Amino acid sequence: MATENKNLSNYDKATIPNAKNFRFGIVVSEWNDTITEGLYNGAVDALKDCGASDERITRWNVPGSYELIYGCKKMQSNNVDVVIAIGSVIQGETKHFDFVCDGVTQGIKDLNVLSDIPVIFCVLTDNNMQQSIDRSGGKHGNKGTEAAISAIKMAQLRKDCRGYGISIGY
Repeated sequence: MATENKNLSNYDKATIPNAKNFRFGIVVSEWNDTITEGLYNGAVDALKDCGASDERITRWNVPGSYELIYGCKKMQSNNVDVVIAIGSVIQGETKHFDFVCDGVTQGIKDLNVLSDIPVIFCVLTDNNMQQSIDRSGGKHGNKGTEAAISAIKMAQLRKDCRGYGISIGY
C-alpha cells in the first residue's frame, strides 16, 4: 500500500512556499467525524506552520463525503485561493462505498477542470476504521497534513500562472 513506508506528516518546510498571503477554504464531512476532525487538525496545523493565520482559513461542514462536491464548489466562489476537501469513506457490506468514492473522486476532479480554484482531495477511502485512524494522525501520520502542503503548492502554482497570464480553469 502507498503509505506503508511513508509518514504522511513529514515535509521539508524549506521547500514549501510561505502560506501567509493565501486564503484557504476547508470543507469537512461530518460523517466519520473522529477521522475527519483528525484530518482537519493535521491540515490546519500544517497551514499555520507554513505561515497561514486563522483569519485566512475558512471551514465549512457538510453532512457526508458525497456533499463535499457541492460544498467545495460553493467554497471556490468564497474568495479563497485553494480548497481542501476532507472526508472519510470506510468500506461496508454494500456497494454504497464504491458509488460514494467514485462520485466524490469524479466530482472533485470536475471542480479542478472547470474552475481556476484548485480543490485538494483529502478523502480517505479505507477498508476499515483502523486504516483511517492510521492515516488521520496514527502510525502513518496525517493525510490532512499532506493535503495542506499540496494546497499551499497549488495556491502558489495558481499565483505563478496568473502572473504569466495563464488561465488554469475554463
